[in-house]
Order: sequence, then structure tokens, then C-alpha cells
Amino acid sequence: MKQFYTLFLLFALHLTFGQANKKQYDYFVQFNGNQLSKKVNLVDILNHPLIAKYKDGPDLAQYAALFQIDQKASIHGNFTDSIQYYQVTIPIKSKEAVKQFLIEQRTINKNTDSVEVPVIKDLGKYLLFSPSNQKKSFAWNDNYLVILEFTKKYKSNILHETKQDSISIEEPYEETTTNETNATTENDDTEVVEEYAGISNEEYEKAEADFNFLQAEQQNLFIKSLFENGFTPPNSDKINAGADISSWLNYSSVMSTLSSTYGALSQFTSYNKFLPVQNSFGNFVKGINLDFYFDNDNARIEEVIEYAEPMAVVVEKMTNRKINKNIFNYFPDEKPLAYMSYHINSKAILENFPSLTAELFQNPKLRKEDITIVTDLISTIIDEEATATLFDGDLSMFLYNMKEVEVTTKSYGYDENYEEKVTEQKIKKNIPLFSAVFTSTHPTFGDKLIQLGVRKQFLEPKGDYYQILGTEDYGTIFIKKDKDVVIITNTQDYFNTGKGTFSKEAKKALKKNYISGKVNIAGLTNVYANTDEANETKAAKIKRVAEQFTDITLESPKKLIDNKLIFECKLNAAKSDKNIILQTLDLAQELSK
Repeated sequence: MKQFYTLFLLFALHLTFGQANKKQYDYFVQFNGNQLSKKVNLVDILNHPLIAKYKDGPDLAQYAALFQIDQKASIHGNFTDSIQYYQVTIPIKSKEAVKQFLIEQRTINKNTDSVEVPVIKDLGKYLLFSPSNQKKSFAWNDNYLVILEFTKKYKSNILHETKQDSISIEEPYEETTTNETNATTENDDTEVVEEYAGISNEEYEKAEADFNFLQAEQQNLFIKSLFENGFTPPNSDKINAGADISSWLNYSSVMSTLSSTYGALSQFTSYNKFLPVQNSFGNFVKGINLDFYFDNDNARIEEVIEYAEPMAVVVEKMTNRKINKNIFNYFPDEKPLAYMSYHINSKAILENFPSLTAELFQNPKLRKEDITIVTDLISTIIDEEATATLFDGDLSMFLYNMKEVEVTTKSYGYDENYEEKVTEQKIKKNIPLFSAVFTSTHPTFGDKLIQLGVRKQFLEPKGDYYQILGTEDYGTIFIKKDKDVVIITNTQDYFNTGKGTFSKEAKKALKKNYISGKVNIAGLTNVYANTDEANETKAAKIKRVAEQFTDITLESPKKLIDNKLIFECKLNAAKSDKNIILQTLDLAQELSK
């Protein structure tokens, strides 16, 4: 009978995998060798002296001889489907060369004298190698190598979930007293433990072995379905063919996995039924792309978040904020060492918070009427327009310089009579000079909060600003409020007219971006090199880095494109004579000497 069910299962799997269905993946990563090879000779990367110095395993030049590195290769898979797996697909130059490579790698064993000759099956349209001590399989034809592994783990069905009463939207339910519920749960727990205790290790191991055997058969059938009608490399319309490396993650699948995890952990509690379900998260975000680009003068990463249509409308309202121009009065005239400016419509967030909360907690165990009560209560309590004035949504942070200050430190110990002894010592240390600037248009709250700080002896008035007491170790931090602009800083040396070169550049960038930032590598490294912490060797290396790279920029546009929000991080090079990958390898090799 067991053989009959096994054959029946395999036949069903064969029918399933034999169909030419459009596959949906939980993740997909694609190396666009055809794109990157236009910018740099990939063999030069593999043969770079630094990589050769630290390589572990076979010579990387062998990979260049085996694989078509100027074509597309991919890694994809599923972790939420009934068939959980990962698949690596690499274009190859020769079927026989791959076979010989696998044989060489498996027969060379430096630790023992034993030699295991791989058993490679020739199945006509493809070759198959399944290592005896591993679950993954290697399959290849004249053009492609596939590395595949089914990743689902065996779980015993003996441990059942505790039965819990569910609250239905359509049907009425009867209330249960606390004592009755606890008694039911305790009885169910006892039955589960007793049932689990009755399983021996031998029975568990046998069940696990049967599961692994069937999964191995499924894996072989899956591979057969890939090759029997001619292998077609996997593809995804979520992948950016213009990127050098493009990846995509199904956000709903990730949240589904997390939901299953906390669901399993909380199966013995009655509260998990009220938590958000994974489908709710999927209604917000469809997926996330992470794309990499490597040019001669820069390397950049783009994170692209694709929202569902209703959520995209809300997000664009949040990011499309008209900046309070008064904040620019406290932008430095000259370029700081680093800055980040963030501007979001806090009023739009508050206005949409109730509807987003209702969508998030759409759970069949909750009554719609109950959710409506909560969201209406939030809307009633929160005056969106008034609350938004507490923090309008403008926030800018700056790092100007480093400064050496003298501070007093205390150390505690005991003398010869075992009495506590406090020792004070003055030391010099370098502190960063910084400021954080934000806007608040509430007519009274900011001033009242400052006066509260004065009464509680947390703040001390100093002319047109207030010193935060006890912050001397950080250069003495103070707060200043100028109408609807609030400044927290430890220096007053960089506040000018807000009409200098940097201020103009920042205004221009923030017209189209709701996030804009930059790290001045040259300035930052030069400042650090002049501190006592940097010795001669460190200073020389830091200077070399500053000669190679100019800055790191961050930005995110206000406008969404096709319901997608983009966040870009870019490393800019000072030179453009070769691809930035080779520049980075050259620099790393030089610094490692």
C-alpha cells in the first residue's frame, strides 16, 4: 500500500511540474552579466591580485573557463509555497567541462586517503549529480547548470495546535467564562503532551527518513520537468534588466512567514487571533527591489518599494510636502562634513492613520464593527491638524567639524581602609560639532515645554537660547527656538544667513526629493586624520581613501513612479579611468600591504 501511495504522489507531481505554468517566486536575484560586461572585463575582476590572494577553494579562473560570465545568471526560489526550494541557474560553456570539474572537486580529498568518485547519471537531455551527503542536486545540459535543493524540513504532525474559539464576523458566538477557557486549554495541553510523549525516537527518525525520501523523489521530478522539454532559463518581470545586479523580494511572502512563526509560537494563547494577518501587509506593499549599478565614476544601490494602488496614493501624500522655508535660515552656508534632510507631511500621516490601522487589522477573528469603533475613537481623540503642528515634518541634521575639549572624568575605587574614593581627572577628547533643526508651528506648546524645562532645572536661559545642563562632556548642548524653527546644537559658529553655496544646493535638491543627504568623505577623513586618535599610518591610509572617493549621497524623490518609491545611495569616485569595482579592489590591495 505504501508503494502505491508513493507512486500516486509521484504521478501527481509529474503532472504538476510537467505543465508550462507561469511560476511565481518569493525572491529572485539576477546577475546581469550581459549588462556589467559592457562596463568592465569580468575576467579582470576574477583575476585581480587581491581576490587571488584571499581566495579559498578552486582557482577563480576555472569559473571563467566554465561559465558564460557575460550572460545572465540567477538565484530564485519559494519559501511559502507547498514546494519550498532554491534554484541557481548559471549559463555554461561546455557540458563535459562541468562534468570533469565536479569529478575533480569531489575526488580530491587532502584530509584522507579515501576517494569518492561521484555518480553522475546521464539522463539523455541532461546530466544529474546528487551528492550522497547533501540534499542539493546538480543538473546540466549543453547550455545551463542548475543547482537545486528542496528546503522544506520535516515536522511531526503529532503536535497539534490547541483548539481555540474563533470570533466570526457573520455568526454569533457564545461567551465563555475565564475558568472554562482555562480548563479547556489545560486539558488540550495535557492531551498534546501525552500524545507527543508516546512517540519514540525510532518512529520519529523513520518518519523523517520517509519524508526525506519522498522529497528527494519530488526534487528529481522537478529537475526532470525543467529539462525534458528543453531548458528555459527562469525570468521575472520584477527584475530590472538595466541594473548590473537586480533582486526582488515578495514582501507579502516575508510577512506570511513571520505571521506563521508568531502564530506557531502563540498557538496556546487567545491573543494571537487579534494580531494582523499576513494578507493585510500584502495590501500595503507588493514587493521590494534592490538593484546595484557599477560605473566608472560611481557605484549605487537603488531600493524600490512597490506599493499597492491605495497605499501608493497615501505614501505620495506623505512624501510630497512643501518645506517650511524658515528652516533654511539655519542651514550652513558652506558644505558640512555630513548632513541629512528629511521632509514628510505629518498631517497626511495622521489623517490616514485610522484607515491604515483598520486595513492592517483586517482579521476574520475580529468584527468589522469593533475595528470601526477603534478607528473612530482614534479620529475623535486626535485632532490631525492641531497635532501635526507639534512636528510639521521638517527635520535636518548636520555634522560640521570635530573639536577638542577638556572634560572632567570621575573614577570610583577604595582606599586602604576600604572606604569609597572618588578621583577626578581632566582629559582631552574630540567631540563632533552638530545640530538638529526641525519645525513646529504650534503656537504655544514649544514655548511651554521649554519653560517646563527651566522650572525643572533641566534648562538654563542664556540670552536667546537655553543650555541643557549636564551636557558639558558633549561640548555643552543648547536649544534655541526661533519662531517655528527649533535648533538643538553644541555650536553657534555655523549659523549664518542660510543663503550660501551649500544652502542653495540643498534647496535645489529638496525641491524634488523628500530625503536628501551627503557624507563628504574627503572632509571627514581629513578632520579625523588631524585628531590625536589617528597615528601616521592611519592618517596615510585615510588620506588615500579620500583621494579615491569624494562623497556618498542619499536621496529619495517625492513623486512615486508606477506606485514605486525609490531610495538611492551612491558612492562617487574621484577618478573614472576604470570601473569602480577595479578601483575599489586596487585600493583595498594597496591598503592591505
